[in-house]
Amino acid sequence: MPSPQQARAQASAITSGRTAEETEVSATSRLRTLFDRPRLSPGQRRIAQYLIEHLPEAAFLSITDLADRVGVSQPSVTRFASAVGFSGYPALRERLQSIALGGRGTGPADENRGNELQAAVDAEIENLENLRRDFADADRVIDVGRKLAASTPLTVLGLRISVSLAEYFAYAARRVHPDVRLVTRGGSVAYDALLQSREAGGTWVLAFSMPRHAHETLNAVRVARGAGLKVALITDLALGPVVDEADVTFATGTGSRLVFDSYAAPGVMCAALLQAMTDADPERTQARLEGYEQVADQHQFFLRD
Repeated sequence: MPSPQQARAQASAITSGRTAEETEVSATSRLRTLFDRPRLSPGQRRIAQYLIEHLPEAAFLSITDLADRVGVSQPSVTRFASAVGFSGYPALRERLQSIALGGRGTGPADENRGNELQAAVDAEIENLENLRRDFADADRVIDVGRKLAASTPLTVLGLRISVSLAEYFAYAARRVHPDVRLVTRGGSVAYDALLQSREAGGTWVLAFSMPRHAHETLNAVRVARGAGLKVALITDLALGPVVDEADVTFATGTGSRLVFDSYAAPGVMCAALLQAMTDADPERTQARLEGYEQVADQHQFFLRD
């Protein structure tokens, strides 16, 4: 059986000139792609797994029968259908039946979704819309931004695929914060950096954990907590072992329609926390930005557009 990423590679292929036979994807692969959503709860994952393993029969079950087979409530099935992008269970069942019978079928708004690249953009737009709804109450972002701004040093942790997000955040944070320490290597190197940060007076770590979630990220977060550091986590999951270890979590969806994830929503989440940090100490922010611009002009860091 192919891994989820292998299935995504098959389902999202965009190479031009392929024959119809080459573009066909197994029903299992199509279901894994359909259900590959970062915010599914453990109960919702059980529903997804049951549907994948019993598609020929499950596609024709009533909502009552499916709930009984999986051992969940009927409202849980309805919420699952919504979580994977459908208006309700009837719409999801129609799609499942289409897949079970060998048709491509259409999902919500699939009629105008275009090709796989356009579908990937649509998925990211949905992630951003979810994040916008989360930002309706900005108090938590503002509060954490203040705490990150007050932590000197401030440690930013991102390992493996999460390195790029951590580097972006640390690069920008250094413009407005006097001591930002970036940790992008795991194991004892990360442990040393975290312990030294705490000894130097640091109080917070901003950690990133994007799929696939690494054991070394979990271990580093545990070390940070053990040393007395608070952990703010940006991840794609609302549940899980890394989330359990964090003091505060910002769960943002990642784009998962192509072989490798894209990070539009986590990138905006980074920018929002950076904004909150700059707002937390306007005088320091202004002084540091002015100082940086002077150095940049003196040494001609940038082209004049």
